[in-house]
Amino acid sequence: MVYSGQEFDLSANLSGELTQLSPPTVYYLRKLLRHNLDRLEPVASLDYAFDPVSNLNAALDELYPDTRLRANNLHKLERLALYHQTLTAQGSRHSQQVIDTEAQVFNLLGYNPHQLNTIGTVLIIDDTPEDISLLTRSFTQQTYRVLKSHDANAAFELVQQELPDLIFLDVLIAGVNGYELCQRIKSDPDTDDIPIIFTSSLNDAQSKVDAFAAGGADFIIKPFQIEEVIVRAQHQLKLRDLQSRLGEQNMRLQLQIQENQALEGRYKSIIESSIDGIFQSTLDGQYISVNPSLAKIYGYDSPEDLMEHMTNIGEQLYVHPTRRDGLTAYLKQHGKIVGAESRIYRKDGSKVWISENVRAVQDSRNNTLYYEGTVRDVTSRRRMESALRHQRQETERLLSSLLPPSVADRLRDRREMIADRVENATVLVADIHGFTQLSRQLEPSALLELVARLFSSFDNLVETANLEKVKTVRDVYIVAGGVHSDTPDHAIACAQLALDMQATAAAMQQELGHPLQLRIGISSGPVIAGVIGLKKITYDLWGDCVNLASRMQASSLPGRIQLSPTTATQLGDQFGLEMRGATEVLGIGEIEPYWLLDRQH
Repeated sequence: MVYSGQEFDLSANLSGELTQLSPPTVYYLRKLLRHNLDRLEPVASLDYAFDPVSNLNAALDELYPDTRLRANNLHKLERLALYHQTLTAQGSRHSQQVIDTEAQVFNLLGYNPHQLNTIGTVLIIDDTPEDISLLTRSFTQQTYRVLKSHDANAAFELVQQELPDLIFLDVLIAGVNGYELCQRIKSDPDTDDIPIIFTSSLNDAQSKVDAFAAGGADFIIKPFQIEEVIVRAQHQLKLRDLQSRLGEQNMRLQLQIQENQALEGRYKSIIESSIDGIFQSTLDGQYISVNPSLAKIYGYDSPEDLMEHMTNIGEQLYVHPTRRDGLTAYLKQHGKIVGAESRIYRKDGSKVWISENVRAVQDSRNNTLYYEGTVRDVTSRRRMESALRHQRQETERLLSSLLPPSVADRLRDRREMIADRVENATVLVADIHGFTQLSRQLEPSALLELVARLFSSFDNLVETANLEKVKTVRDVYIVAGGVHSDTPDHAIACAQLALDMQATAAAMQQELGHPLQLRIGISSGPVIAGVIGLKKITYDLWGDCVNLASRMQASSLPGRIQLSPTTATQLGDQFGLEMRGATEVLGIGEIEPYWLLDRQH
């Protein structure tokens, strides 16, 4: 809503839902109504069983039976009262805004105001017609509204009804003591602030003393010097205006206190019910205030318990001794921290993880006053993240143990079918000769330990040679070269691996005292390599090269290494070879394999 071009926000309600006008506002509006009753007529046809002016809240209850509408209008009246006080305190230059605001107030209170443009109301109580006429004419010319009475009782009722801004009271009115009438007026809280100027033809000191003792504001001797009367009247009205401003400021202060108390109550309720810890701390590391949730996170019985025992945040809270120094340095540079995670000590010495949001509160000159922030316990989340990381590492380790590294990387990064054709690769197949008989002689645990030691040694040799372990089946160990690893001389690498494997087996046989001989077969040629299975994945090789390597192993002799003709050709003269002679190979036919003897230097 806009009053004469000045915006006034009536929607900015006080905190909380109003059910009644505040006492200061009731007092102010009652005086405003009484002062203007002669120009007001009721809009609503309500037959009150009480005086609506004296019982404003009850009148509003009947005027607005709808709870929400009444609450909304109560808020408007509170704001309009403050606005009216502000305008009147600024003097006559806002007289039109004052009139417009009063019209809004009266409409909300159920009255229709008639326009009346005067700067104040003066009541003259005197039984001398000449004096009444002179004062009336003089103040009317000054645009004052003038009321007159020559009877003390009638005058008192008029004061109650009109609430004039100033009263001229003759010391003696038709035999009535004016001092007593003054005391009656001053004893009523609705009229006690109206300045009363005594008038008298008596010029003795006692009359003046009695006048001021009764509550008079001034004393004027008849006959009147009208210029003096006007100046004294304006002086009293100015004093009353100053007193009114002081009262208005006091009322505004009371309303502001009420609003602040309501806001503080809501703020305190939010702080205390928050699941997050909330704090304010000094720059040197002492808590100014904490909420119950922070005390609970830190393991203390109450906020008071926490603040009593934790006197140095940097030394007592953080596990890392320089953690707070780092946080405050960041705050000095950036002004706030979001999501800083730290490990802290609880009261019982246990450690938990927290996440902090902190900001530096500054004054108008950008001087930091204190820090405030929120704290959340993230221990459970950190544990879950740690468990997930561990599980991921275990999965990757398991994947790497089952698959060649390059295949494991492809499978981890892209869930796709892996099937590669390699035109030239070398496959090595080895088994333990007499493994079945060995398993009868040894205890299961001893047998398992033997195989584990042997195959672990082979794993190290394969990794050193940059070859790829394909799989193990019972006592069979299968290796490939040139499939996924960057090993151009894969035939040579597999041949050297075979010699090293035989040497390893011979050394273990001598150590254990058990027969431990290998049969090894090697073949080179095209292969297909891929991963099969969804839930239980397996890496394997297929093709004639794989079959021939298996046949070379099966037809080899204990402690010997048998090569296919293709592999022997790729080795050239780098190894000592011996032709075995024509040999019939199941499923392949007759070939001429070679024995691998040693490495030529």
